Amino acid sequence: MNDFDFDAPIDRHQTASLKWDKYGDRDILPLWVADMDFRSSPAVVQALEKRVEHGVFGYGVPPRKITGIICEMLARRYSWQVEAEHLVWLPGLVCGLNLACRAVGREQDEVVTLVPIYPPFLTAPGNSGRRLVTVPLAVENNRWIIDFEVLEKSITPKTRLLLFCNPHNPVGRVFSRKEIGRLVSLCLSHKITICSDEIHCDLILDADKKHFPTATLSSEAAACTITLMAPSKTFNIPGLGCSFAVIGNRQLRQKFVRAMTGIVPDVNIFGYTAAEAAYRDGWQWLEALLDYLRQNRKIVEETIAATAGLHMCPVEATYLAWIDARRIDPVSPGLFFETYGIGLSEGSEFGTPGFVRLNFGCRRALLHEALKRMEKAVKAKQELS
Repeated sequence: MNDFDFDAPIDRHQTASLKWDKYGDRDILPLWVADMDFRSSPAVVQALEKRVEHGVFGYGVPPRKITGIICEMLARRYSWQVEAEHLVWLPGLVCGLNLACRAVGREQDEVVTLVPIYPPFLTAPGNSGRRLVTVPLAVENNRWIIDFEVLEKSITPKTRLLLFCNPHNPVGRVFSRKEIGRLVSLCLSHKITICSDEIHCDLILDADKKHFPTATLSSEAAACTITLMAPSKTFNIPGLGCSFAVIGNRQLRQKFVRAMTGIVPDVNIFGYTAAEAAYRDGWQWLEALLDYLRQNRKIVEETIAATAGLHMCPVEATYLAWIDARRIDPVSPGLFFETYGIGLSEGSEFGTPGFVRLNFGCRRALLHEALKRMEKAVKAKQELS
């Protein structure tokens, strides 16, 4: 038994919350940005309370034990042997995407990614003077897949970097070892570096699925991969700004670190404190969270399946549902649902208009109410048609 209560109502209004302050006083339930409404692990809260009690908040360095905790965690969970010097600390995963674009290739080189995709993947190349190339994921047997033929055709002599997301945000896929192996082989044959965003790797919902870090496929894969990870999504601490890159290739790591110079701030002491506590003592909380999210996923999938005009493929990981609403509105369905009191992420922001992303990392009563509003919205739309 545990005392983790994910049904507890927590008022996030007036807490400087990006998610909840977006709509002000309007009656719109925010299920958009990817942070959960749950209190983090008690281990994290207690560690932060202890750090606050100390009362001195000076410049920080990585705590002495945290590197060992992370290396042990990667070995235990993913059979991945990582050396301490392979870790590069970052104040957020988004800056890691931008650093990868700066560190690999030169201006006007091409960066390829698979859409739909988390919006910073689409903006990071341009921020570094690189050219973005997008390749659409395909749907086969009600499952999102990589279309390797289309991907290979998109590669040119100027393609230097692939921005990859696994588990995938927003479609919720856990790519198999075979799929990742094929992707790595393709990149190796074209001398393409991979930046692999694996921030959702601990949020696997399907019991028969397993996360395989891209860099673990082979020594060649490790040499061409920048892996981005963080405790932020897993333990619901994104506002504390603590992430890390794993870069086994020394030359690639040096380029990445050089790109940080003068523009990337250090991780703050609360980020380090929370990360250490989460990775050391937060796993029981995570297991309870995953059980709760599985039930929420079931509710979402059943509701969407029963709602004419909406469709979604099964979610294998994350707490995000990617919903096809093109029959409701092929351009801005998010704006349509907003008028009925549900705040969702707009598909166009992910490079795929006509879809919405729904965050089901919330208490169940709120989720039920949001889905009820979605059903009401769709029904009203059909009556007007």
